[in-house]
Amino acid sequence: MLQASTRALLIGPVIAASLILTGCGAAMEPSSGAGPAAPRAAAPVAAPGEAVAAGSAVVSDLRTAVNPASLPAGALYRNPANGRDEVIVGNIAHTALLIGDSQSEPQASWPRRALAGLGYDVFFCGKGGTGYVASNGTIGNYVDALQRGDWHLPYGFPPLVVIEGGGNDAKQGASDEQISANAARLITTIKQRYPGAKLAMVGTLGKGADHGGVRRAEVDALLGTVAADHGIPFVGVGDWLSRYGLEAQLKDSVHMNGDGHRALGALLGDRLAKLGLALS
Repeated sequence: MLQASTRALLIGPVIAASLILTGCGAAMEPSSGAGPAAPRAAAPVAAPGEAVAAGSAVVSDLRTAVNPASLPAGALYRNPANGRDEVIVGNIAHTALLIGDSQSEPQASWPRRALAGLGYDVFFCGKGGTGYVASNGTIGNYVDALQRGDWHLPYGFPPLVVIEGGGNDAKQGASDEQISANAARLITTIKQRYPGAKLAMVGTLGKGADHGGVRRAEVDALLGTVAADHGIPFVGVGDWLSRYGLEAQLKDSVHMNGDGHRALGALLGDRLAKLGLALS
């Protein structure tokens, strides 16, 4: 059985000298040699594979240039190249960035299992109830969440970025035009941020149009068209529940139980491997 692809590491609050964020308790700012350091709030941290919430006011410390390689995994770091807060990842060269919804969010989810089986650690950005257009009331859709810091991308250059989703867009009634436009915006942003990474998309898990999953199947096909327009490998999953007889492994109307996650993870991993996306 495939193991969960992320490591649950507990690390204490740290301060990136170029970034001070309020929200995780008080700490002392590293001294720059100019006298006692003033108390500051610690930067949030996350276990590898988990997104970090935005936090509150950010204050740059211009006295000290921090080397991001010296920071522990999970520390937030203000990337001077783009001005964004990003998360330090311990082994970025072997990490796949996964952007998704509740299908991807669980530690043992089928997308995470697929990527783990291809040799990757997984860093997840996203949240249940969100999508290309859909938000969950607290976390914005994929593009908005990225832009406003509801979650943070990893610092450095992962070799693979996988975008999964569309189910909540189907559920919330997003139009084809809205989904296509926001998917294109997200793809453009990811390509600009990680120009050397391979990029792939995984569609909207469903039962297929002939088995009651009409809108989810439509969104899955639509995302396949968007991926083709951008030259991105795509795995359509809009009828997988029916095609592979996995409806009995649903724990509710759209989410898998443990056996379902294992079965879908193996199927997706095989498809991604055939697309040449295994870690080399």
